[in-house]
Amino acid sequence: MRPENTAQIRQLELFAKVSEETFRALTETSFLQRFPRGVVLIRENEPADFLHVVLGGAVEMFAGTETRETTLDIIRPIGVFILAAVLNDEVYLQSARTLEPSDIFMIPAQKVRFAMETDAAFARAIVMELARSYRRTIKDLKGMKLRTGTERLANWLLRADKEQGGSGQVEIRMEKRTLASRLGMTPENLSRAFSTLKSHGIEIDGSKVEIVEPAILIEFARPDPLVDDPEDPFPAADGGTNRKDAQIADRGQRGQ
Repeated sequence: MRPENTAQIRQLELFAKVSEETFRALTETSFLQRFPRGVVLIRENEPADFLHVVLGGAVEMFAGTETRETTLDIIRPIGVFILAAVLNDEVYLQSARTLEPSDIFMIPAQKVRFAMETDAAFARAIVMELARSYRRTIKDLKGMKLRTGTERLANWLLRADKEQGGSGQVEIRMEKRTLASRLGMTPENLSRAFSTLKSHGIEIDGSKVEIVEPAILIEFARPDPLVDDPEDPFPAADGGTNRKDAQIADRGQRGQ
């Protein structure tokens, strides 16, 4: 594995503070593989043999029955799946497939479990990762339960705009049927939702969406930090404050 790939993995909050010995043990028998688009990496109800780290591309987490299928999450760099199944030595509750050509780093599950037992920093990082995952799940559930499909799409567009640089030009980097499934909608309902949002400040051209009136879209979407704020790590840099410290300072300045 190339040094730059090792450095990428070290950036992940899960591995940032583990000892060199633990990190070496986790990575020495692991391997990096590039998969083309549309490859099923794991299937639900199979044993969890590896912890997967997404270093490049995008992975769709999904589940289904004989007649139905739904998208549960989209994992982008640098992210991991499925940690809980690996730790519990249980079967996967979800399946995963690549949405685009993807670089996946695979760590044997038994190495992960041993590192948790022997490295306190790694154990704490696992607890924090599971806590973030739980909070993301609750936020996702709140969005599904408390918003209409059109409101979910509006908030997704606002988040995607931030993630893509905040220019107001959003590229839908997945098939629209996948986006519809991720938002708990049918493709037909997604199409109707896009049409509805044209009167709330957006223009659509294929896979590209322009937010021409951000204030109007925000007024309709009513984004809520208890649903829409990311749970991703926000580490301090060069002794600066982290996101929580900044939020506390901001509340103090406003007299809250």
